[in-house]
Amino acid sequence: MEVLKIATAGSVDDGKSTLIGRLLYDTKSLTTDKLEAIEKRSKKNGYDYLDFSLATDGLVAEREQGITIDVAHIYFSTKKKSYIIADTPGHVEYTRNMVTGASTSQAAIILIDARKGVIEQTNRHFFINNLLRVKEVIVAINKMDLVEFSEERYNGIKADFEQLMAKRDYEDQKITFIPVSALKGDNVVNRSQSMTWYKGETLLEHLEGLDLAAVSNVGTPRFPVQYVIRPKTDEHHDFRGFAGKVYGGELSVGDEVVALPSQTRSKIKEIYFHDKKYQTASRRSSVTITLEDEINLSRGDMLVKAGDLPTIDKQFTATISWMDSENLIPGKKYVVQHGVNKVLAKVATINHKIHPDYSGIDEKADSLGMNDIAEVTFKLNKPIFYDQFKKHRTNGSFILIDMQSNNTVGAGFIGR
Repeated sequence: MEVLKIATAGSVDDGKSTLIGRLLYDTKSLTTDKLEAIEKRSKKNGYDYLDFSLATDGLVAEREQGITIDVAHIYFSTKKKSYIIADTPGHVEYTRNMVTGASTSQAAIILIDARKGVIEQTNRHFFINNLLRVKEVIVAINKMDLVEFSEERYNGIKADFEQLMAKRDYEDQKITFIPVSALKGDNVVNRSQSMTWYKGETLLEHLEGLDLAAVSNVGTPRFPVQYVIRPKTDEHHDFRGFAGKVYGGELSVGDEVVALPSQTRSKIKEIYFHDKKYQTASRRSSVTITLEDEINLSRGDMLVKAGDLPTIDKQFTATISWMDSENLIPGKKYVVQHGVNKVLAKVATINHKIHPDYSGIDEKADSLGMNDIAEVTFKLNKPIFYDQFKKHRTNGSFILIDMQSNNTVGAGFIGR
């Protein structure tokens, strides 16, 4: 069954957690004990309705304050698809969490409070989805019950958001507007009887109809080698296979491939999954590949199709989301983890800091603090094999690791 990954974004009290809880409730995805806990807690809080936000806000601080702090991943399925929803916090100070949640998503739901309309945080949420090249963005205009289900108010917010869309630099996004009331259930799973003027799909109908291939940034086949398999048995004495995961497109027996960094050519001889042979390895499948020729490959090397090589370089420029309390400064060294490959990197220059509300850039930035986003150039101690992020999300992204603490301190997107 297809799995669609969705990120949510919204300001405080826009109703993200309530929307997700309603989606789970109306698709009958909540367990009996979870539903009983929500009913009990809602009564204790003095509500005469079910507080669906309790289905996702797992931290004590979240339940007490009624806000989302950490990224929560929610899983549910229908007859057509399986879904993973990253419920991300909307606060400015948790920008890094929003980036983390959206970095692997194929679709995003941006919530807007119908009473407040498009605000500064809306700009930030749309900017991050634009930065991460999310192809499918659903703008859910929530709390329509509090504006008397006004079509005029809906159209006004839609017009304001369309002005924001003109500022983006990623034209492959499809934007869909849906008026909803997460609390009442209007247009989430069931069609609203209070907004008969809206002729589009409900939120679930829209998600069910998405073509996963169309909304995924698939790219071309990349096979980073994770492990070289050399069994020490008489039966498989001459076996030499390369284990890893296929990113991008497919690889098939007979395909001419190039081994990086040596750029030696060969052809795929066999593809194994456990003890079974396959003709083709599909995208995101973990397999073992053998080659027709003896080639020296080790962990961190890569197999790609001939005629479709990535960039091979010891330097690159990337957009960085900084996640650490200690500032990033020029000249400092970090470990770049690019797939399974780890290389030593030095910050060559901070080219400019980006204001994630579409208000411009700061060309005189000399350091990056937590939650800052900037364009940074790195120099490496050895080449890596990368694609631009907009063409290949997996091979165009990386994380930065602090050499002393071993903490992940940043996420990067090459060339965007």
